[in-house]
Amino acid sequence: MNPTRRLSLRCVAAAAAAPFALGATVNAQAQAWPTKTVTIVVPFTPGSATDVMARLVAERLGPRIGQTVVVDNKAGAGGTIGTGLVAKSAPDGHTVVVVSTGHVVNPVLYSKLSYQLKDLVAVTPLGTLPSALVTRLGLGVKNVKELVDKVRAAPAGLNYASAGIGSAAHVNAEKFVHGLKLKGTHVPYKGTPQMLADLAGNSVDYAFVPMVSSVAMIREGKVTALAVSSDKRSTAFPNIPTSAEAGYPQGQFNFWIGMLAPAQTPRAVIDRLNKEVSAVLDLPEVREKMEALGAVPFKMEAAAFDKFIDEETVALGEVMRASGVKLD
Repeated sequence: MNPTRRLSLRCVAAAAAAPFALGATVNAQAQAWPTKTVTIVVPFTPGSATDVMARLVAERLGPRIGQTVVVDNKAGAGGTIGTGLVAKSAPDGHTVVVVSTGHVVNPVLYSKLSYQLKDLVAVTPLGTLPSALVTRLGLGVKNVKELVDKVRAAPAGLNYASAGIGSAAHVNAEKFVHGLKLKGTHVPYKGTPQMLADLAGNSVDYAFVPMVSSVAMIREGKVTALAVSSDKRSTAFPNIPTSAEAGYPQGQFNFWIGMLAPAQTPRAVIDRLNKEVSAVLDLPEVREKMEALGAVPFKMEAAAFDKFIDEETVALGEVMRASGVKLD
């Protein structure tokens, strides 16, 4: 055979084999992972809605992937401390972060973040959780209208709490307050448990609290629940109206929780994680526990979740810019 023709045929064969070689590499990456303990960083305090969801998944993810999965709380600065640590960690799928909706507004609040949103890539959503608009018992209101009337009657408005500046509870509250042009003082806490304790203790007036964290206190009658922020009633409390049903759509808010990884994490590992977490969310006992907490499994492929986060960044960024809140 002509040497030139032989070389040409070899090139064609090599080119044809390239996609198969790439596929083999991708499969090998997915099969090799994980080779050690997987750490899920939660950038909020233990007991927060994000923490509860992360632990629910972590407990069942380990056996599926054949490695220990641990949850590490790195709270502070609206979730930016823990998130920043993961953004700078090795992109090998062994360190991920579980964030909530507040993640997308942090660039509006902080002009000097140690990371950019593009430094992280979406892995999978975990769930959506309606927040409950709750008030302290001493406030003596029975519905949203009575709360709004009381806020407007007070010269300086009322105090509204959150789990921290930039938290989902804060974004939800700002959407409500600014949408209705209400006066008031924002009281940020370092986490949901402390915020709930002060609501039960009559130290602050009202807040939008993730249902997953407030179910027990609502059932025990330690706070008054006026509405839920989702577009549908909570299965945990079907008698509580949505904000829209109560006549105040300004309180509607989609509080989601999801898993992210360092941006350069191999796509094969991202897809494997997405698949395994989705399988965990399909487990009957997980769905049962989530339903009891008022949460709803939220599933989509990694690429779709990335697009969803981009859309949330635009929409909720506008809400926080309108509030004028800055942290530096």
